[in-house]
Amino acid sequence: MRDGVKLFTSVYAPKDESQPWPILLTRTPYSLKPYSEDRYPDPGAQLKHYAKEKFVFVLQDVRGRNGSEGEFVHMRPHKEVKSGPRDIDESTDAYDTIDWLVKNVPNNNGKVGMMGISYPGFYTAAGMIDSHPALKCASPQAPIADWFVGDDFHHNGAFYLPHAFGFFSGFGQKLDEPTREQPKPFDYKTPDGYEFYLKLGPLANADKLYFKGRIEFWNDLMGHDTYDEFWQTRNLRPHLKNIKSAVMTVGGWYDAEDLFGPLQIYHEVERNNPGIFNVLVIGPWFHGGWSRGDGDKLGNVDFRAKTAEFYRENIELPFLKHFLKDDPKFDLPEAYVFETGTAQWRRYESWPPKNAREKTLYFHADGKLSFDSPANGTSPFDEYISDPAKPVPFIPGIAIGMTREHMLDDQRFASSRPDVLVYQTDVLEEDITIAGPITARLQVSTSGTDSDWVVKLIDVYSGDYPNPDPNPAGVQMGGYQQLVRGEAFRGKFRNSFSKPEPFEPGKMTKVEYVLPDAYHTFRRGHRIMVQVQSSWFPLVDRNPQKFCDIYHSREEDFQKATQRVYHSPQAGSNIRVQVLALEK
Repeated sequence: MRDGVKLFTSVYAPKDESQPWPILLTRTPYSLKPYSEDRYPDPGAQLKHYAKEKFVFVLQDVRGRNGSEGEFVHMRPHKEVKSGPRDIDESTDAYDTIDWLVKNVPNNNGKVGMMGISYPGFYTAAGMIDSHPALKCASPQAPIADWFVGDDFHHNGAFYLPHAFGFFSGFGQKLDEPTREQPKPFDYKTPDGYEFYLKLGPLANADKLYFKGRIEFWNDLMGHDTYDEFWQTRNLRPHLKNIKSAVMTVGGWYDAEDLFGPLQIYHEVERNNPGIFNVLVIGPWFHGGWSRGDGDKLGNVDFRAKTAEFYRENIELPFLKHFLKDDPKFDLPEAYVFETGTAQWRRYESWPPKNAREKTLYFHADGKLSFDSPANGTSPFDEYISDPAKPVPFIPGIAIGMTREHMLDDQRFASSRPDVLVYQTDVLEEDITIAGPITARLQVSTSGTDSDWVVKLIDVYSGDYPNPDPNPAGVQMGGYQQLVRGEAFRGKFRNSFSKPEPFEPGKMTKVEYVLPDAYHTFRRGHRIMVQVQSSWFPLVDRNPQKFCDIYHSREEDFQKATQRVYHSPQAGSNIRVQVLALEK
């Protein structure tokens, strides 16, 4: 690198030297084991699927990880101004790597593509800023954009506890010989995450009882409970400029970790880099599901096609071959997206589609949900008691961590709880397709001084919906309440993620936030349902319902609260969706 630091890099080149080949680069904070010249890793992802296409595959440990020199910094902040060789970031390390590769790797054609999933997706997005001239295409896949607002460990300031605990208990371990050792898996001593995290108590106990100061970034998480400079400098979105390569951003509608990132990065690249090729691809996948497996189903929901195989053969490979090998067989739209509910791939020239129109689903008394606004003379609110000692589970079963399937799990287990409000439409007389972001606009009050608000948009299947055949698990799909999109919001951040504010007990207050996009058709004969609750455990850590620094809260801070959701004509709660106009 320009500052003299050396990064460990593995190069796998075709034995065929009859012509030069393009380079396909992935930069990762994870391991490139085994670290020896006479042993090779099991082929996976691009190596497995595209070796026959004869790319030069390059894998690199990022700065400070495993075999590479230097200091590792999580989500290393981008430097807009660089005054000398010691001003480095992930864009300079990518630039210097590409520069070295095209000058030193034998038999390359001078064209480089860069791609990666999850954290490597972040390094791809960061690495395409101020692009090297040889970088012809980049594909950030499930990339991280912002670790406080919407990706991975925070969603709207709410802390995704099992995801953060599970990830950093392994990744955060300091190893004496990282190229030879493996992190030791954490022993939960139970398969039940609800039990484990409830017994954990306040978040401060995680370090006190288990980590004992050894997981450095966990302490960083606990030390920055608001959107302060620490998190703001790690927000990649403002820096996605001066990108000269083609970009294909990829995500999954059911990605529990990073759906916010790909949507945000696509839009920022589009806004800041006019004229470049920029495409968004989103399928019905969990985190990284497009790179492995068939992608034909998730949980109990069947997509009726091998969507991951389709993506690799008809979207990703043509993208790489066109920009790295000048293959003329290429026809990708601006947005290539999978419509859930009907299980169909669709092509659009913009995202959201231009024919999407905002419509409002209003909450009514007696649990009704309608595109019509509420009338006078009905009960003005619904209420429930939220008890941190008995939080609402996020799944119907038992799991130690954040499950992939919770993104579309059956919600019947939650709709029967007294601390979950349920609103649903009449049976639909025609299909309704939503495409784009979803906005929750709640008018609420709490008897406490802080509260979380969880809004879930649900597709209620018809009562006679057929069961799978065969059906060894005995799943009952009639009346299935499939989660389409759910998102939490920590109420104290309703006006600012940087400057939290307490609620005034009993005072009606607006809480408005945007849920990640969905592209889903509610079929004729189904219903649309919305659930509202104040806990989603242990997916989201418990809010004490007292205004405080939750990461340093005490047992006595946790209290019951009476929550009200208002739905009068003067102060209505609703969700706003983008509905596609019917094609005639």
